[in-house]
Amino acid sequence: MATGREKFLVVYSGVLTVVFAGAVLLGAAPAKHARFDEIDVQRINVIEPDGTLRLAISDRTRLPGVYVHGKETPADRPYAGLIFLNDEGSENGGLIFAGHKNAKGEIADAGGSLTFDRYGASQEVQLMGVYDHEVRRAGLIVRDSPPGGPNQRRVFVGRGDDGIAQVALSDDAGRQRLVMKVAPGGAASLQFLDAEGKVVQELPAPSPPSH
Repeated sequence: MATGREKFLVVYSGVLTVVFAGAVLLGAAPAKHARFDEIDVQRINVIEPDGTLRLAISDRTRLPGVYVHGKETPADRPYAGLIFLNDEGSENGGLIFAGHKNAKGEIADAGGSLTFDRYGASQEVQLMGVYDHEVRRAGLIVRDSPPGGPNQRRVFVGRGDDGIAQVALSDDAGRQRLVMKVAPGGAASLQFLDAEGKVVQELPAPSPPSH
């Protein structure tokens, strides 16, 4: 027959086993909320409860390719930034930025771009600024991007490679039809163009050639 001391040890060991198991289970459960003063990370994925990726925050080495309905297609995008995805796991915009000097000492890929895509299509709105050895342009671009159709620029408001500040409005084929310009020196003009790109009217009217 078990003594009182033996019974106590049995009960005591059972209690310890329950407490230990509970501590293990609670410790293994994911934290509902955590707070950090600072973290170092190469990529953060924001996902829905079903695992659908909605936002990727990444350095240039881990920036994802193009996602369509949750499937990723590799893409060469040497930038860091944020990639936005819609409810179905398809990319619908992003914020990317970069800048470095290449082996020749030239400034390359210097600038940033914030884009929003149309559902089922490509970029529709873009705010960009690039200044390197190939492109020197900054502004707001609005495009027509119908699903399966050509992506045509309709509106550009900004500064072009030539340093001219301009507002350019185009038709649905991407042909400029109205351009308002201010040159770096201050000369201003308003041009109306036909479908072939020929200026049909300009304000102020250009000066006649001198004889």
